Amino acid sequence: MHKDYSVFSEPIVATIINSDSSQEYSLSAAQIADFQTDGFVVGQASISEDYIASLLHDLTDLLTPDHVGKELWHEYHINESTDPDTVLFHALGAWRLRQSFHDLLWHPAITTPAKQLLNASVRFWHDQLFCKPARHGGVVAWHQDYSYWTRSGPMNHLTCWIALENATIDNGCIHYIKGSHQWDLLPITGLAGGMDSIRDVLSDDQAIAFQTPTPIELEAGQIVFHHPLTVHGSFENRTSRSRKATVVNLISDGVTSQTNEPLLSGVPVIPKGEPIQGQFFPLLKG
Repeated sequence: MHKDYSVFSEPIVATIINSDSSQEYSLSAAQIADFQTDGFVVGQASISEDYIASLLHDLTDLLTPDHVGKELWHEYHINESTDPDTVLFHALGAWRLRQSFHDLLWHPAITTPAKQLLNASVRFWHDQLFCKPARHGGVVAWHQDYSYWTRSGPMNHLTCWIALENATIDNGCIHYIKGSHQWDLLPITGLAGGMDSIRDVLSDDQAIAFQTPTPIELEAGQIVFHHPLTVHGSFENRTSRSRKATVVNLISDGVTSQTNEPLLSGVPVIPKGEPIQGQFFPLLKG
């Protein structure tokens, strides 16, 4: 069996944490205010080109179905699109398979803003990969992340969306509905189906908000952070360039399990009411 990097509760390469980096990566007061108003904000600084290159190198291997360590994934979908003419690769658990994705969790470009936005010590929840190939990349339908996370609570979660390649309007960058983090939790209407499916569960005022979605174009290495109730999605990629991204989902320390079932496939049960912690949910110090 391939080594499971989740046994390491700190970066394997210690230099990922720079004790002098807090000012470089910290969000300004204005950025924090924007997050509170809009439900999302782009980070102050980027992950280096060298580190992104390392992630892309490992991702190329992980996109090949017969790769080493494949038994460690929580989920692995070569194509989660419901449209047979498009492809959306989606997987959970890359941090267990490759050192680059493991150490990324502790990168100060993620942890420093996360502590500010959650106003607490942060703990890893789970990671994701979303990859859209050139010319026929599928959509990620409009949704709220917490609708998939009600097995944990209270709701003090944060999503960190990291561009591994340039993400543009044309190739399927993430779009947000400003202020939707102030809405109630909406019913799940599907993650990889059509972009219009959510409209069946919207009020008239909410439907109006969808007339002006906000696209967030990012260069490789940039990060956008969003609230667990912020409605977001991304459209098809019909360009000649792929669009690859990884997501690090976080919780504040003290969030508890709300189920007696495994929180993720292959993870031991944390009884209902008990704090989420342990090997698969490390505290992200540094």
